[in-house]
Amino acid sequence: MTVGWLLVRHEARLLASLALWVARRTHGTGGGSAFAYARGQGAMTAGFAFVCVVETVAMSVLLRDWPVAHAAFLFLDVYTVVFVVALHASSVVRPHVLDAADGTLRIRRYVHVDLCVPLERIASVRRELRMTHERAEGELNVEVGSQTTVTLELTEPVTHMTFLGRRREVRLVRFHADDPDGLVRALRRARV
Repeated sequence: MTVGWLLVRHEARLLASLALWVARRTHGTGGGSAFAYARGQGAMTAGFAFVCVVETVAMSVLLRDWPVAHAAFLFLDVYTVVFVVALHASSVVRPHVLDAADGTLRIRRYVHVDLCVPLERIASVRRELRMTHERAEGELNVEVGSQTTVTLELTEPVTHMTFLGRRREVRLVRFHADDPDGLVRALRRARV
């Protein structure tokens, strides 16, 4: 798949997430238990959206005498606000999903990360708050607000597809959950 199609697919998923958010529905939870991760970034996202709205108004006033530039910047600025809100919406409607019946844990972030981990491959799970993350071979850090709260060590690697479609084999996964203790307890019960 080309980069252009990947970007178009990304934008379509964001807009679909926005529609799901407005309809108060979730994506891909099925019969599993959903574990949210968006709470910690809501205030920051709202602040960023507010700054984008202020910038839209300011640019509109500054460019009012140049109609072509005004129209172009207004379109880009409004789309930026929609994009920021859609990013937040995608984190709300795409929670982590533990499906004990299916035997999988689905770790997600926005529409960028969607990693399916079979429960039988989990060697250990623990609550571990980390604020710094170094890139390392075989590790995936799915942080929210620069932090992770749950660490999974795997018995054998799982394949993670990056945003641009590259394959990475990972044996250690760190991710954020709003209720890490509840997720760790549920994972331990599901693995028994």
